[in-house]
Amino acid sequence: MNQRSLKRGLMIQGTSSDAGKSTVVAGLCRLLKRRGISVAPFKPQNMALNSAVTVDGGEIGRAQAVQAQACGIEPHTDMNPVLLKPNSDSGSQIIIHGHAVAEMDARAYHAYKPKAMEAVLASYHRLQQQYDVVLVEGAGSPAEINLRDNDIANMGFAEAVNCPVLLVADIERGGVFAQLVGTLELLSRTEQALVTGMLINRFRGDASLLEPGVNWLQQRVNKPVLGVLPYLHELHLEAEDSLNLANHPAASGENVLRVIVPRLPRLSNHTDFDPLGLQAQVELLFVGAGETPPPADLIILPGSKSVRSDLDWLRDNGWDVAIQRHLRYGGKLLGICGGFQMLGKMVHDPEGIESEPGSSAGLGLLQLETRLEAEKQLCTVKGNLLLDGSTVHGYEIHAGCTTGAALSRPLLKLDKRNDGAVSDDAQVIGTYLHGLFESQPACEALLRWAGLAKPEITDYHTRRETDINRLADTLEEYLDMPQLEMMLGLQTM
Repeated sequence: MNQRSLKRGLMIQGTSSDAGKSTVVAGLCRLLKRRGISVAPFKPQNMALNSAVTVDGGEIGRAQAVQAQACGIEPHTDMNPVLLKPNSDSGSQIIIHGHAVAEMDARAYHAYKPKAMEAVLASYHRLQQQYDVVLVEGAGSPAEINLRDNDIANMGFAEAVNCPVLLVADIERGGVFAQLVGTLELLSRTEQALVTGMLINRFRGDASLLEPGVNWLQQRVNKPVLGVLPYLHELHLEAEDSLNLANHPAASGENVLRVIVPRLPRLSNHTDFDPLGLQAQVELLFVGAGETPPPADLIILPGSKSVRSDLDWLRDNGWDVAIQRHLRYGGKLLGICGGFQMLGKMVHDPEGIESEPGSSAGLGLLQLETRLEAEKQLCTVKGNLLLDGSTVHGYEIHAGCTTGAALSRPLLKLDKRNDGAVSDDAQVIGTYLHGLFESQPACEALLRWAGLAKPEITDYHTRRETDINRLADTLEEYLDMPQLEMMLGLQTM
């Protein structure tokens, strides 16, 4: 059979959030690519504050950008047609095909779902026309009863396109058999029929000890278990959302740099810090509400989905005082995107883009002001870090125009413009560029600026490729490949 005539889909759903759906999709993407099959990732609906800029000038969930890398293709807005970016406990910015269309609370979005489904189906069918296989990632659990009406993220989508489903459960959480049986019991009969197999993830120890339970499970639900995947220690793939923030203490030694980051309530694009967490010479600490910021070499103010409210949080938790003390003792300060805006004198939001209309005083460390605007800046860029001329590449996702005298001393020289600012004493720098530390030369230069005498940098892109390949190797070893090929209709190739 000609590969281009296959046009098959397989949906990976989970018994819970963080069951391993994103990871399994990324591994399968690389595994199929190795076999010469053109494959693309797809997530109908994603809720995350980690996003990436696409080749067609939109934004999608970061996990789908990593999965696209595993496929060897550029990320596109069709890979994640609906992205929800929370900006409060009850409301989100709604992004359709890469661009913000509205702010909605949960009730309003529920009513909007049929319209969102139109975008989902249009994107999926376009991908089907371009690729042999589309690997679809679900969201949360399909057994969330309160969300089943008008569902577009799990079984609602699978039924709409008649897509087979592989159900993943995380044994690390405990109760894996209850997860799988309970999830299937809560599905309708037509939904159960779409589940063609199960997968147990993150098992530690001797898998033969699990065999009696696996045999019982297969008889109980009359569906095959395609494999038991081992727990992969130190596997690094970018997290889908900020719930996975973790501290990364480094080994002790003389040549170690301590970096602290406030855990803002609306912290966005925390994947900016993933390359730092992999550096053996960096102790990376996220400091939460009510915690005293410890002494550090470098403070980084991260991106924020709600800059003015996160500024209030900083002050309520004493960060304004801590930052002034940090600078008096010679520490360095970096602001990225929303954190860059916080470094200025004022942040204006007259149209209520992120919160109630109004203005807030910034930290006043750079002579600049920011006005938030409805039109987002979405682009990938490359250039040079003006600290030492090192090359840098990254992406911009921000709703704001920044002006002021501080911009006359930029941090970056990009292809067609400058970006960011450097204080007169070079203690404080800021930029709109996400992904600063992914570029090895720029990462080395910034760590040297922050006080690390002899940086020894782990190349982030090499590490990510290594871990994607390691994941694909594991899937190939532990999955029942004939069963998987049958699901995908690959036996006739």
